[in-house]
Amino acid sequence: MIREDLREKRLFFDGGMGTLLQEKGLKAGELPEIWNLEHSEEVISIHQAYIEAGSDIILTNTFGANALKFHDGVYSLEEITKTAVAHGKEAVRRSAGGRNVYVALDVGPTGKLLKPMGDLAFEEAYEAFREVMQYGEEAGADLIHIETMSDTYEIKAAVLAAKENTNLPVFVTAVFDERKKLLTGADVPAFVSLLEGLRVDALGINCGMGPEQMIPILEELQRYSSTPVIVKPNAGLPKQRDGETVFDVEPDAFAQTMRKIAGSGAAVIGGCCGTTPEHIRAMTEVCLEIPYEPAGKKNLTMVSSYGKTVIFGEESKIIGERINPTGKKKFKQALVERDMDYILREGIRQEDNGAHILDVNVGLPDIDEVSMMKEAVTALQGVTSLPLQIDTVDPRAMEEALRVYNGKPMVNSVSGKQESMDAVFPLIQKYGGVVVGLTLDETGIPETADGRVEIAERILKEAEKYGIEKKDIVIDVLAMTVSSEPQGAIVTLEALRRVRRELGVHTVLGVSNISFGLPFRPVINANFYTLALYNGLSAGIINPSSEDMMKSYDAYHALMGLDENCSRYVAKYGAKAAAQKEAAQREAAQKAAAQETAKSLGNAVPGGEKGAEMLSGELTLKTAIERGLKEEAPQMADALLKTEQPLEIINTYLIPALDHVGKGFEEGTVFLPQLLMSADAAKAAFEVLKAKIASEESGTEKKEKIILATVKGDIHDIGKNIVKVLLENYSFDVIDLGKDVDPELILQTAKEQEVRLVGLSALMTTTVASMEETIRLLKKELPECKIMVGGAVLNQEYADMIGADFYGKDAMKSVYYAQELLK
Repeated sequence: MIREDLREKRLFFDGGMGTLLQEKGLKAGELPEIWNLEHSEEVISIHQAYIEAGSDIILTNTFGANALKFHDGVYSLEEITKTAVAHGKEAVRRSAGGRNVYVALDVGPTGKLLKPMGDLAFEEAYEAFREVMQYGEEAGADLIHIETMSDTYEIKAAVLAAKENTNLPVFVTAVFDERKKLLTGADVPAFVSLLEGLRVDALGINCGMGPEQMIPILEELQRYSSTPVIVKPNAGLPKQRDGETVFDVEPDAFAQTMRKIAGSGAAVIGGCCGTTPEHIRAMTEVCLEIPYEPAGKKNLTMVSSYGKTVIFGEESKIIGERINPTGKKKFKQALVERDMDYILREGIRQEDNGAHILDVNVGLPDIDEVSMMKEAVTALQGVTSLPLQIDTVDPRAMEEALRVYNGKPMVNSVSGKQESMDAVFPLIQKYGGVVVGLTLDETGIPETADGRVEIAERILKEAEKYGIEKKDIVIDVLAMTVSSEPQGAIVTLEALRRVRRELGVHTVLGVSNISFGLPFRPVINANFYTLALYNGLSAGIINPSSEDMMKSYDAYHALMGLDENCSRYVAKYGAKAAAQKEAAQREAAQKAAAQETAKSLGNAVPGGEKGAEMLSGELTLKTAIERGLKEEAPQMADALLKTEQPLEIINTYLIPALDHVGKGFEEGTVFLPQLLMSADAAKAAFEVLKAKIASEESGTEKKEKIILATVKGDIHDIGKNIVKVLLENYSFDVIDLGKDVDPELILQTAKEQEVRLVGLSALMTTTVASMEETIRLLKKELPECKIMVGGAVLNQEYADMIGADFYGKDAMKSVYYAQELLK
C-alpha cells in the first residue's frame, strides 16, 4: 500500500520521540524503549498527537531496540518490540478517523563500528537487526524505517536483514555532515548507489542538522536518486535553557523551510530531534497543497565503495587488471600461499598509478575460491577506497563477495548463456551491482559485430525480467587476439561503437587480450587502447602501471577535450628535464636505502626473500602505516630496530605517518576507515617497539592518562572508540570506562588515577542531560580536570552551554586538544 502511495502523493512522517518523553518524565539515563511497557499511555498519547497533527507515518518507540542492547534484561526484545508496534496500532485506531496511517518499525544503529574499523562482525550486526525486524513484522508493522545511520556497511547489514527476513517495505535515512559525507566517508552518490542496488523503497537524510542545512544535501540526493527521497531535519540546533535541552527553530519557521524542501521534490518529509506535534502540524498545513511528482529516473551508471563513487560518462575509466592470476606466476604463488599482503600491495600500487576500479580475480584450481574471494574483498576494502570489480565465474564466490562488499561493485561477469543469466541476475537483483555482460553464448563468440550486438540485446532483455535497468549493465564485446583472428580488432571496434551508440549502454574491454602471441605486446596494446577509446570504450581493464597504456589514456583525454585545458596532462608530463633528473636521483637514493633495509628485513623475517620483496623500493614503515598495512608495519619496525633506536623510529616514521593521515582526515581527503586502519598499523608497529623501549629503560616520559566514557543511558560508543584508538597511537594512556557510565564512577576514577582530561560522548538527545550532569559533578569536585565532549547531537554552542572545556567536532581535533593540553 505505501509503495502505491509513494507514486501518487507526498507522505508526512512524525517528529521527535525522546524530547517528548523527557517532558513526560523520562529521566536522564533511562531507556526510552522501557516506557513501552511501563508507561504505555504516555507513548500512545505521543503517537496520537502526531496523527492528529497530520502524520501519515508514525515511528514506533524502538530506536535503540536491538539484540545487542536488550538481551538479558528485565524485559525481552520481543515484548518491547511487539508492545511498541501495538501502541502505534492503538494510536491509529483511536485518532486516525479512517485516514490511512502507517506504523513504521523504527530501527536505529547498533552503536558499534563494524569490522575492520570496529569489533562488530557484519553478520553479528545482521543478526541484531534481523531479530527486531521479525518481531516487528509479526506484530503488524507496515514498514521498516532504518534511520540515523552513519556507516554504509551497517546500513547494508540492516537492509539485508529486512529484505531477507520480512516482506515489509524498507525506508533508510542517514546522517550527513556539512561536507555531505557520512561518518565513514560515503558521499551522496555512494549512499544512493548502494541503497538503490539493494532496492529500498525510499532513502534520504535525518538528524544532525536543521532544515536549512539539509537543502544542499537534498539537492545532491535529487541529482542522483531515482528512488523517493526522505528529509527529516532536527528543529535546528540544541541549546540549554533553564537546565533543559531546547531547539532553536520554532514550528512556523520549520514549516516554511520544509515548504521549500517539499517544493524541491522531497517525497517524504517529517522531523527528527526537537520537533514536536506543533512542528508537524505547521509543516503539513503548508505542504499539503504543494504539487507532487514522483522521482524521475536518473540514467547513471555508478559503482561505489565505502568512500568513493565512480560514475561512467564521457571520460573513460581505468579498471586495474593486476589482481588476476592469468599469466602471473608470482600472483598464483601468492594465492596458493594465501599471501594477502601481496594482493594488498598490488591493489595499492594500482590505485597510486591511476586506477579508478580494481578487478579482483582469485580463481585457481588449487584453492578454495569462495573463501579466498571473500577474504580478498574484505581485506582490499580495508586499505583502498577504490570500488572493486568482483571477477569470478563461480556463483558461490560471487555471492559471498557481494554480501561482504561495502558499496555497489562491478561484477564480472554474466554471458548470453541462459545458465549464466539464471545464476547471476538473481544475485544482482538481491545485492545490487553493475554487471559486465559478455557477448558470448552457447555457440561461442560471434565472428561478426552483428552477432555480438545481438547477444548484448538479449542480455539486456533478460536483465529487465529481474528489474535490472540498462544503466546497471556494461557490455564487453570481447577483444580477440589478432595473431589468430586477423579481423579481431576491427570486429571488436565496430561492436564497441554500435553497442555504445545503438543500445545506449556503457562498455568495458579487457584490452591486452588483443596482443596474445605477439612480440612487443605493449605497442599493440597501447595503440588498440587508443582506438577503443575513440570507438566508445567506457572502461578499459588495463595495467595502470604500464607507462605505454597510461600515455595512451592521458593523451586521448587531452586530444578529445576531456581534460580541460590539458591540465592533468600538463601536471603529469610537464616537469622540466632538471626536475625529472632530480627526481630520478632522489628515487635511486631512496631505492638503495630501501634495499638495504629490505636485506635487513629479509634476515629478520621468516621466509627471507619474501621479507625483502616487501620493501623493494616501494614501501617504508611510514607508507605502510599510511596505507594501513598492519601485517607489514610491525615487520618493518622490527627490521629498523637493527639500525635505529625505538624512539627515533617513533618520531621519524610513526608520528609523521599518523600526522599525515590525520591532516588528510581533517581536509576530507582521507576517510574514517583509512584513518582507523592506519592507526591499527601504527599500533602493531608500536607493539614491536614497546618491548624494546621497556627492555632498555630509556628514560621515556610517563604517559598521560585520559578517561573516555559514553555517558549514562547511552550505549553508542562509536565516537569514543575512534578517539581511543587515535589517542593510544599518540602515546596517551587511555582509561576506557565503556558506555552507559555513571557520573560518580567517572569522578571516582579521575580522582584515583589523577587524570587531567576526561572525554565524554553522547549520541542521543535524551542522554545529553547525563553529559551535563557529569560535567557539573567533575567541575565541582575536580575543577582542575578538563573535559572534552563529542557526539552527533552536539555542537560548539551547546558544548559551551553545558560547561565543556572543548568540543571535538571529529576525532583528530580531540587528539590535537589532548596534545596541546597535556604535552
